[in-house]
Parts: sequence; structure tokens; C-alpha cells
Amino acid sequence: MIKVYSTPACAYCVTLKKFLDEKGIKYESIDVSQSAKDLQEMIDKSGQMGVPVVEIDGQIIVGFNKNKIVELLNIKD
Repeated sequence: MIKVYSTPACAYCVTLKKFLDEKGIKYESIDVSQSAKDLQEMIDKSGQMGVPVVEIDGQIIVGFNKNKIVELLNIKD
């Protein structure tokens, strides 16, 4: 299960989602600019207010850390 916490105005968020789309990785996109509840959930999980935040099987990645995402998803890059 992959969740991507993001906002539409975030360039790193767009790049992250494009990367996942290109790799055929399915994810749930959560726009934290539209929901205070989702924003608070992201902050509680990551300790951060900045986006993107990626949750992969319970592991939290703050920012578009491509190397860590590739490692956790076992993507051949």
C-alpha cells in the first residue's frame, strides 16, 4: 500500500507521481491542501508539514527520495 501526500502546487509532488506512473506503481494520492484531516494525518506520521510525504508499507519518506523509493519498492531503475 502506497500513499502519496501532496499538493497540486508542489513540483516535487508532480515529479514523484510522474515517476511512480512511469514505473507502473499504483498509489493513493492524497491532496493535503483539500483536507485538514489528511494534513494532520500526514504530520502525525512524518513529523513534517512539507510535501511530498510517501508512505510505503508503513515506512515514511519525506520528500522525493528516489533512491529510497526505488529500494523500498524493489524497482529496477
